[in-house]
Amino acid sequence: MSKSIKTLLAVGLVAFVAACAQQDEPVEIEIIDEPTYEKY
Repeated sequence: MSKSIKTLLAVGLVAFVAACAQQDEPVEIEIIDEPTYEKY
């Protein structure tokens, strides 16, 4: 393979690993309680 193809693959692999590593951060989900209606 040519040197430019190897460099491109290496950069793509680093970008892929970096994108996967960012998903390990905890995701905050805000839960909103909806009002409940009761019959009288």
